[in-house]
Amino acid sequence: MASAEASSSDAPPRAAAETADVRASGPARGGERVRAFYELTKPGIAGFVMMTAGVSYFVGAAGQAALLPVLHTLLGTVLATGGALALNQYLERDVDRLMFRTRRRPIPSGRVKPVEALLFGSVLIAVGTGYLFATLGWLPAALTLFSAAAYNLAYTPLKSRSYSATLVGAIPGAMPALIGWSAATGTVTLGGLVLFAIAFLWQLPHVLALAWLLREDYARAGFYLTPPADRDGAIIARQMVLYTVALLPVSLVPTLINLTGWIYFTGALVLGAVLLVWTIQAARSMERVALRKVFLGSLGYQPLLLGFMLIDTLPRG
Repeated sequence: MASAEASSSDAPPRAAAETADVRASGPARGGERVRAFYELTKPGIAGFVMMTAGVSYFVGAAGQAALLPVLHTLLGTVLATGGALALNQYLERDVDRLMFRTRRRPIPSGRVKPVEALLFGSVLIAVGTGYLFATLGWLPAALTLFSAAAYNLAYTPLKSRSYSATLVGAIPGAMPALIGWSAATGTVTLGGLVLFAIAFLWQLPHVLALAWLLREDYARAGFYLTPPADRDGAIIARQMVLYTVALLPVSLVPTLINLTGWIYFTGALVLGAVLLVWTIQAARSMERVALRKVFLGSLGYQPLLLGFMLIDTLPRG
């Protein structure tokens, strides 16, 4: 549904923020209340999810997609995603109070009550999956529900128990590719699995760079997003490079199985090569500037890759 922690922050908290006295601001009112509930849906992440599902639909439909089912896919997916992200903040409300980067979220800041977030998230998931079922069939709805469940019932509790949470969290993060594909085709075939694999691998260098940048804040909350024994970042460095190396050839497969053409192939090759160079540079130093380049570069990689895919899929002439 959403990548493990992708797009949730682009930098560690500054020293000033670390010494700030963060107090609850109390219940929000009027427009501020609407904004608080909007923040619960993490619109940045939800937007990435919606974009991935939409492009996957077009690829699955070989560019011959009617507007209405695409809109059904986008609306149902974004509603359920927003609900899953809101529910995640309900489940992590206590640890969010411990981390500097999350203390001002709607629940720890007091702008939204925990029970309100629970109901809000649950209703959005139910409405989103129900809408997908009613408009596109059982498979997109089932995949969406599975994604929300995996995110909140597997990844979320695992974060405080095992470093394997990073890999588990990448599964719901890649599910929008399958949701969009299944909405277009009514099934899950090789093409959908390839798009899923690309989305899965893309998240890992992105999330690992962020995890190392924010390791002190995560440790404060008891999250194992970096291996406890990895004192100098050597393990994280190797894994970032490994996953980026794997991403490069996998990202070329859509052209090799005739889903896309050479515009996408060339774009994916260039994007993958640039990201790999940046990841190798970051792995060598594990310095903040280099890691931020990987984090922000991977953040740009996904929409650019999807853009090339869309250009190469839409009918011409």
